[in-house]
Amino acid sequence: MKSKILALLGSTLLTGTAMAGGYQVNLASQRQIGMGHTGTGLVTGTSSIFFNPGAMAQARNGITIGASAIVSKIAYQAPDYSETAADNPTGTPFQVYGVYGINDKIKVGLGVYTPFGSTVNWGSEWYGRKGLNELSLKAIYIQPTISYQVTDKLGIGAGVTYTIGSVNLQRTLPIEGEGGAEAGIELDGDAKSAFGYNLGIFFQPTDKLSLGLSYRSKVDVEVEEGDVTYSNLENLSASARTNFPDGAQFAATLPLPSTLSFGIGYNATEKLTLAVDISRVGWSEYEELRFDFTKPVGGNTTSASARNYEDTYIYRIGAEYKVTDALALRAGAYYDETPVQDGYLTPETPDADSRGLSVGLGYSINENISIDASFLYINKKERTDEANLSNGVPGTFKSIAYIPGFALNYNF
Repeated sequence: MKSKILALLGSTLLTGTAMAGGYQVNLASQRQIGMGHTGTGLVTGTSSIFFNPGAMAQARNGITIGASAIVSKIAYQAPDYSETAADNPTGTPFQVYGVYGINDKIKVGLGVYTPFGSTVNWGSEWYGRKGLNELSLKAIYIQPTISYQVTDKLGIGAGVTYTIGSVNLQRTLPIEGEGGAEAGIELDGDAKSAFGYNLGIFFQPTDKLSLGLSYRSKVDVEVEEGDVTYSNLENLSASARTNFPDGAQFAATLPLPSTLSFGIGYNATEKLTLAVDISRVGWSEYEELRFDFTKPVGGNTTSASARNYEDTYIYRIGAEYKVTDALALRAGAYYDETPVQDGYLTPETPDADSRGLSVGLGYSINENISIDASFLYINKKERTDEANLSNGVPGTFKSIAYIPGFALNYNF
């Protein structure tokens, strides 16, 4: 029982950070979301800070402020055929970018964006409450970037990512008192600031064709001195309560994976731009999640649970059509493989292979001001997990998300 308690705690804390609250999706630019989130082989404007720093040298000086609204729906069917839907609040990831030219060759930029951060809320009455009640996490990336135009056709760039964040987890303890009475546990902590980097090369051999290669490094996210608190321990027997002393803290480390992306941009006509991206995500870095407690939790001060994630690929296509000089219409699609193997599905990350469809538009109000709007629909495949190797919750999960977004751009 003690090892089960610790394994369940370990399975639900920082996994959600890597999976962005159960949705493995980037929302780095409203224009690029509309094009299936392609952008490695394009000059995407200020958002080249994220997609390919090598292309930033060709971007206009400017500032972009944007945000999305994630409306997610997760349904669960238990082995006893009871059904539950997670009551998730709307998430609001944002992006802010600024680019400024030092001279004709060098440009510098700063990006602030939220690639991870969401909330999943199952409540305290569902079948899997002893695996998870609620998970809330926030992460902010701050990325200063520099880009150099080597020739008219070749650009290179690099950025440093500085990451801050927090996590809060609540769940029901897998021990019952008299009459089935239950108690709960809450883990709350701030992530220690972490560093990574983003590199990019952009090459445009012809007026029609452009190529890009970018690499975002792994970032090790650490929580130190996180607080462990309990609720309703009086519902448990006196002997059981001794396994959950007050004042415990926890520490844990999670590798956020690296991403290597290759992109192609093609100007089919003066009005039509096509794009293709392929990304390899290094999820295999996530082999194990280990917890260290300052006081025994469930009788132990250490817990380790296997993850054994696999490297995956994301395939993206997108298009933009300029109806007029002021109006552009966009559309895209992607297929995102899940890194979670059978037997390792957990309620905070009921992950499966994802299909995404997007549309968007851009409108230039004048030479300096423009707006972008996007809408992304994500549909994850229905997935049943019975092996339960990660001490998750057996059953069938199905997830979808609706994500509108808006951005304002100012060029100077």
